[in-house]
Amino acid sequence: MTGLPEVLALDETGPDRFRSGPIPSEWARTFGGQIAAQSLMAAARTLDRSYSAHSLHGYFLRPGRPHEPTGHLVERLRDGGSFCTRRVTALQAGEAIFTVTASFHRGDEGFSHQVDMPAVPAPDDIPESDRINGWGMPRPAEWSHWEMRWVPGGERGHVPGAPACQRMWIRYGRPLPDDGAVHACALTYLSDMALLGSARLPHPPTAVQGASLDHSLWFLRPFRADEWLLYDQVSPSAEHGRALTRGRLFDTGGRLVAAVAQEGLMRFDRPRPTEGGDREISLSPPASTVPDPR
Repeated sequence: MTGLPEVLALDETGPDRFRSGPIPSEWARTFGGQIAAQSLMAAARTLDRSYSAHSLHGYFLRPGRPHEPTGHLVERLRDGGSFCTRRVTALQAGEAIFTVTASFHRGDEGFSHQVDMPAVPAPDDIPESDRINGWGMPRPAEWSHWEMRWVPGGERGHVPGAPACQRMWIRYGRPLPDDGAVHACALTYLSDMALLGSARLPHPPTAVQGASLDHSLWFLRPFRADEWLLYDQVSPSAEHGRALTRGRLFDTGGRLVAAVAQEGLMRFDRPRPTEGGDREISLSPPASTVPDPR
């Protein structure tokens, strides 16, 4: 399957306009983390490399079609001495499928503090997993370049009053270039992996339709996505067919390198709309063991 460097290789088609080619997929819809990562790369391509991404906030608007090219239109909202802001719209067939606002910072001197990393086994002490999440769902072929190791006992779904949670070690399994933008885009890609699955843990096996609706990510400290990162995922709430999820990413030295927040669709299964009807918003793979019927 296509590797991450190829996924992030965008063609410049005009001023602040980029194009990503079709990416083979076994899913009928494009993985949301892929679209977000490509859009962040488009934004980074319009900036001096002295600026690095520190946050992004995006909305998934329509299902992406993996076997079609995607255009990325960049708007330069602000160019300042310390911060620059870009808005990127991803389009297919003239329709917006994703929009994101990303902010970039040169970095400054200031205070420093962080929470401690959870006490977990080291990744070398945990076997490789071919699952998407803690229920044993098979990992899709397009994630074959990623190494994933679920922390034993890291799942919690039935403790009243406590958030559902799951933890995994993850890294890109091949060396990536020494380019901060590439690693930021790689972390954006992986930040959408399995996150919504944490919201399924407190509930019995039931057919649901799941998809990422929005996604926020904060880059807090330097990191490499081709080195092990602990992804601590929690879901504090689900209601009205939507689930709130959050994530923290730590490196092996215990440094908190990124934080994630996402709301996802998590509604009981229902038939697809008829031809020409309203289409359900859905970008990420379903989070249940029951295949999405659309």
